[in-house]
Amino acid sequence: MIQAIRSKFLQTAPLLIIALLWSCSADKIISHKVARQFKNSEVIKQYNVGFALYNIGHKKMLFQKDADKYFTPASNTKLYTFYASLKMLPGSIPALKYIEQGDSLIFWGTGDPSFLQTELKDKTVYNFLSGSNKSLFFAPGRYSGNFFGSGWSWDDYNDYYQAEINELPIFDNTVWVKATGNGRFSVSPKNFWSCFTADSTKTSDDFFVKRKYNTNEFVYNSATPKANYNQQIPFKVSTATTLSLLADTLHKTVGLINLKIPKNVKTIYSANRDSVLRHMLQPSDNFIAEQLLLLCSDQISDTLSTEKAIDYVLKNYLSSLPDKPRWVDGSGLSRMNLFTPRDMVKLLDLIYEEIKDEKKLFSMLAAGGQSGTLKYAYPKTNNPFVFAKTGSLTGIHNQSGYVITKKGNTYIYSFMNNNFVLPTADVKKEMVRIVTYIHDNF
Repeated sequence: MIQAIRSKFLQTAPLLIIALLWSCSADKIISHKVARQFKNSEVIKQYNVGFALYNIGHKKMLFQKDADKYFTPASNTKLYTFYASLKMLPGSIPALKYIEQGDSLIFWGTGDPSFLQTELKDKTVYNFLSGSNKSLFFAPGRYSGNFFGSGWSWDDYNDYYQAEINELPIFDNTVWVKATGNGRFSVSPKNFWSCFTADSTKTSDDFFVKRKYNTNEFVYNSATPKANYNQQIPFKVSTATTLSLLADTLHKTVGLINLKIPKNVKTIYSANRDSVLRHMLQPSDNFIAEQLLLLCSDQISDTLSTEKAIDYVLKNYLSSLPDKPRWVDGSGLSRMNLFTPRDMVKLLDLIYEEIKDEKKLFSMLAAGGQSGTLKYAYPKTNNPFVFAKTGSLTGIHNQSGYVITKKGNTYIYSFMNNNFVLPTADVKKEMVRIVTYIHDNF
């Protein structure tokens, strides 16, 4: 018996050794070829670039270029928020905490972004509150942080992508202004209409609305809205604004009460978690990303805190990262965030292992040439080979995700481009060229 086993081993050992040597040799060939693409690129020489390529099947890093250096990630940060949500949130979003006392229903916010959100259109909280025959009371105070994240640009306050953060968001925390024809426009939610005033001294070829920084006063110029005019403007969050929006939407009086959240509090659940995560990732929704970290904090504390959520995730789920990241917000709007490409690769490997379903994971990410922020980055196709998250700020454009090669291998990559003055289109084109090269050749 022993002799037979020994004989079989001697027969198969050379084949195993050959396979191992071939695998090592193939990895070295890939590394060499990818390195040459970077070395010969005249575009990449003009700014700071970090890159890491990892073979999921072999659990091996194939190539690194400054992968241990820190880069500003921009919306690549949402991958961290994505992983935190996968680890900490249940299958349905915790939408509201509440108790019933006599003829009163008292409720607390959890940070849930789906409440009447434009795309998700979740009405769970609306139906619950509007269907109650009890007197409604909102108990604020769970979130005491700033309305902007750490390091956000204050002068982007009027732009749709920088909605303010709060404990009970509603309608994306934004006002929608749309052309209705005949030179007119509509305002939604409607109770903001009285906050709009015209300024005839402001002239422009294009109609535009700008909110005053510290108030919900919206000023528009004398131009006529074009037929396709559509503007989304963050409103100034406050307890008073929340109460007003709730009362107007529910057609009920909503009172205010100062009450800490008790131990016997109940929870109402709303939107499907994965649907919310998909909508954060594909169009890169900053509002949803920020609110998700408050939801994560809700799982561990009575206080809604971005900082607490981040600290908890780093300590409990991301201690294996090769480099300690500086992570300060959920969306990546802050330039204070700093991650390395090899951290991004490790994170994506953890995400891959957490979901354990490649088809499901890829359906949640933007697909090259097909959906989300990668729809127009790669040639239009019904068979995408890139599934990733982009990240852009002025002088920054990153892409981190998964690339499927023609040979059927799945690689993780992180491509981080910082501090360039070239047109973003040139940087994007070079990045796409190299990722496509990896797909075509390996």
